[in-house]
Amino acid sequence: VRMLGDGSAEFTKKLGMEFDLTARGLGVRSQRYAMIVDNGVVKHLALEAPGKFEVSDAANTLKHL
Repeated sequence: VRMLGDGSAEFTKKLGMEFDLTARGLGVRSQRYAMIVDNGVVKHLALEAPGKFEVSDAANTLKHL
């Protein structure tokens, strides 16, 4: 398992998963998600609805490994 940061939001923007909170002083942020990638292929993507934390938690993500 490798967890990666994306401080400049470059990866997030390439995925089209950014949202802009600049007006609130928070800059460009990422939507909440968990992704499992195997040899460059996305095997699982759990994208949360705005304001929710139901499908991208560790327990759910581990079920897909």
